[in-house]
Amino acid sequence: MTDDQSTHGQLFIVAAPSGAGKTSLVKSLIEGLPSVKVAVSHTTRPRRPDEIDGVNYHFVSEPKFRTMQAEGAFIESAQVFGNLYGTSRQAIETIISSGHNIILEIDWQGAQQIRRQEPASVHIFILPPSLAALRSRLQGRGQDDPDTIDKRMAEALSELSHYSEFDYLIINDNYATALADLARVVEGRGEDLRRSSQQSRHAQLIESLLNPARPAMGSGAPD
Repeated sequence: MTDDQSTHGQLFIVAAPSGAGKTSLVKSLIEGLPSVKVAVSHTTRPRRPDEIDGVNYHFVSEPKFRTMQAEGAFIESAQVFGNLYGTSRQAIETIISSGHNIILEIDWQGAQQIRRQEPASVHIFILPPSLAALRSRLQGRGQDDPDTIDKRMAEALSELSHYSEFDYLIINDNYATALADLARVVEGRGEDLRRSSQQSRHAQLIESLLNPARPAMGSGAPD
């Protein structure tokens, strides 16, 4: 990407454990802020009944994905729950060069890859109010069987351990507040949401998320 940022947008990265609400938050943010666009990722995951190819994801076969990966088509790619995910480099460059900000929903692996290539990118991590709330949200979606939910919870602990690699932390306890916080970060008004401030302000919550032996805190609204 070009060094000329005067007419170019900013790249924002949003990550969170499954069920923390990042997809809902990003969708609402884009609906409310015309200056923000999203790049549609590619995936080998089977399409769910309510999903549209080219809108939710570009659903591709594994051979097709591997070919694109080998050709350097993805700025980041990762395997999650046995499925491959990747973000098109060209899609990002097209949106940013048009002057729009772009926001990507990816996991910590993809965030690390982008940080190395685009050090000016802004990284945001969404925290749930408790592990109990996270499990409740996953169950409430009705998309996964109990075994899959257990696997997602185990993965959530791994994902949460990488929160310290992000620039900003947002706690999705109250949805409206979390959405307003996300908008403030994107608009450059979220200094109080920087990781250092949030770590100090919510030290007990963060400890309870990283250490399941501690009592869960807070209550969660549905994603």
